[in-house]
Amino acid sequence: MIEVPEELAAHHLVYADDAGPSWTADLPGLAEHFLDRWDLRPDGAVLHGMVSLVIPVRRADGTLAALKLQPATGESIGEGPGLRAWAGDGIVHLLDEATVPSPTSPHRANALLLERLDGDRSLEAMPDCERALEILTDLLARLVTHPGPEGMRTLGDIASGMLEEAPELLPQAHPDDRVWLERSAAAVRELAGEAGDRLLHWDLHYSNVLAGAREPWLAIDPKPLVGDPGFELMPALRNRRPSTDVRGTVLRRFDLMVERLGLDRERAVGWTLGRLLQDGLWDLEDGEARINQDEIAIAEALLSR
Repeated sequence: MIEVPEELAAHHLVYADDAGPSWTADLPGLAEHFLDRWDLRPDGAVLHGMVSLVIPVRRADGTLAALKLQPATGESIGEGPGLRAWAGDGIVHLLDEATVPSPTSPHRANALLLERLDGDRSLEAMPDCERALEILTDLLARLVTHPGPEGMRTLGDIASGMLEEAPELLPQAHPDDRVWLERSAAAVRELAGEAGDRLLHWDLHYSNVLAGAREPWLAIDPKPLVGDPGFELMPALRNRRPSTDVRGTVLRRFDLMVERLGLDRERAVGWTLGRLLQDGLWDLEDGEARINQDEIAIAEALLSR
């Protein structure tokens, strides 16, 4: 019987809208169901994300794989279709997928059988951060060459939703933060009518790039979205940021990503402000007193020139 790690169970309580204790209770049985259904044998210590459980497995033919179990929510349900559209181009291969009712959880269970990557080696641990950024950006450049498939959620819809929520939530923000949220909303308002048609990862940061056998590095854990690649930059600008020379680091990273991705600079700035708006609205919904100050520092750096 697969045991749910205590840390994952704690995450399920925090993110109860996406998981919850009933999902935690259902996971061992769901794991057994899919291990049997796909004739898999556990082959290592289980891993986990914020709500998903990942079980290293060996298939009947001896090949290595990973079984990922997650609630079928609006955020996660597009992962399988997105992986099928990418077909392993810069990202983990999808080997199989199924969605079934969960016995007691209100969420259906989404199971992904994936190519096995090295969960202990990510770009987060690469000592040379500039090299890590180059690798991540080159993977992203490959991902966004793919057009978004029909039926995928769109950046245009998300932008419209943010602009609808902003007037209600912004008055709750700290006055210093509100100025930046208002500027970001203005930028999104200008861009929302041309939100792009590329297939986006939406969460490509250094921990979401793992070492592999098929290729040295591959992306994992997408939240697929159809839109403008400029919306992809914020995670790589924010993570692994040094405490000194913030402006210089942000501008160097931004310039590298814009050049390698072939982006329009002004649109990329605008959509990066869109990420600040999105994350800030989420913070306000969660009752946070202040929004992410690192993202404000990034916005200040980008607009300083």
